[in-house]
Amino acid sequence: PAAPAAPAPRPVVAPVIRPGDDVVAMSPLRKRIAERLVQAQHESASLTTFNEVDMTAVMDLRARYKEPFEKTHGVKLGFMSFFVRACVAAAKAFPGVNAEVAGDKIIYKKRYDFGIAVQTPKGLVVPVLRGCDQLDFAGVERGIAALADKARAGKLAIEDLTGGTFSISNGGVYGSMMSTPLLNY
Repeated sequence: PAAPAAPAPRPVVAPVIRPGDDVVAMSPLRKRIAERLVQAQHESASLTTFNEVDMTAVMDLRARYKEPFEKTHGVKLGFMSFFVRACVAAAKAFPGVNAEVAGDKIIYKKRYDFGIAVQTPKGLVVPVLRGCDQLDFAGVERGIAALADKARAGKLAIEDLTGGTFSISNGGVYGSMMSTPLLNY
């Protein structure tokens, strides 16, 4: 029998540009990121759930120890160290959280190398903080600060951006109550 006809490609709709609109060409980096995000939407199954968490105890703990922590460790005590430690505990308790689907197999990761979203002048990047299960709060905060500094200076290497097993993005720093992150290949 004849092979089924391939679906017709979807027509490309040209954007409407009106007087007064600024049109700026994307940088090669921004263009590649956009291509990969679209690819992820088409090739990956993703799920976002939202759960409310009472952060009162964490906020009180952070407020109480913020200054002594910074004096002792030379780095600010942020919320990300709490999030990273909670995600490590969740990944250990529920290994599927730290797993990857590869064809017809599931790869349960035995390492906890977490991508941490960082805003830079050129856009959002997700460098990888390695060995999160081996880091205390100060180690997490120092590691994130070092990656953020490296990212903002434009000095991240490919190795800094690959191999993550889990990612954390904190839209709250931008005032978001909820957000759906996109997978970034």
